[in-house]
Amino acid sequence: MLPRERIMANEERILSEFACKSKDSRGRRVYETPCDFRTDFQRDRDRIIHCNSFRRLKHKTQVFLIPHSDHYRTRLTHTLEVSQISRTVACALGLNEDLTEAIALGHDLGHTPFGHDGERVLDKLLPNGFAHNLQSKRVVEVLEKDGKGLNLTFEVVDGIVAHRGSAAHAATLEGMVVRFCDKIAYINHDIEDAIRGGVIRQEQLPEFPVKTLGSTKSQRITGLVRSLVENSREEIKFDETTKKAFDELRAFMFESVYQAAPTVAEKDKAGQIVEFLFNYFYENKDEMPRLYAELAEKDGLETAVGDYISGMTDEYAVDYFKKLFIPHGWNRGYIS
Repeated sequence: MLPRERIMANEERILSEFACKSKDSRGRRVYETPCDFRTDFQRDRDRIIHCNSFRRLKHKTQVFLIPHSDHYRTRLTHTLEVSQISRTVACALGLNEDLTEAIALGHDLGHTPFGHDGERVLDKLLPNGFAHNLQSKRVVEVLEKDGKGLNLTFEVVDGIVAHRGSAAHAATLEGMVVRFCDKIAYINHDIEDAIRGGVIRQEQLPEFPVKTLGSTKSQRITGLVRSLVENSREEIKFDETTKKAFDELRAFMFESVYQAAPTVAEKDKAGQIVEFLFNYFYENKDEMPRLYAELAEKDGLETAVGDYISGMTDEYAVDYFKKLFIPHGWNRGYIS
């Protein structure tokens, strides 16, 4: 028996009847011979970890733009925390951890530089709008591997798309676990970062969520995970009290952190950089890498420019803007 076959046999014995088992995958858009050692979901996880877009997440904003402290979250550390929490929930519910992990690791691959502020600008500029979950799908299906895509399984791509927005129901419970755990992760680690940054104080957190979920990040995450595990079966959900506490905490974060003056102070500047770059590459498409010039012919220039800019890291976008729009001092030696 091959290692992959043994893993699949163990899934049949161990996983819940509601889990998505590897043998039941709807497969890939393009058929590939199965790996001897890994299931298709394990293979997808590995492809995501090794792709360029995943590595770029370490230099993309979570909440605080281009933080100078090593302790603030980036889009990559957020992704890792989502993966850890999601795997904990999936394991406790008897769901497929490998599928859950692959979805979690890939869910933000299409995020723009400067976080949701970059996303809002591209959504305004592109004729068909822009949403990072749909861009993550485009990354894994079209942009990665120099235009070949990663050829992931249906279930992983579906879970990536369904982690946010109007796509409220993934085809698998594993996808729904990631949707919930994404929110659990960002609300709680953003509280920690906001307190560290002096945007809010611990005593400002609303009373009911603190009383219900706890005063520390660990207590809150544990309480939220416990609620999911104890109340989910054919559906992933919180109990009503926990849901109310979580929704109140989330509303507080939007009002006091995500839309607060200290965190938005530089965001208009970031948005202007994205808009400047979009307009520049729209007028100078030949300055984009070859892949994006080819995509402009195939999918339209606006789409290709959006693809190029959304793949940039914060620092790359800032440096490119400086190169284009900030004059450089003359540095040739003086000749008498």
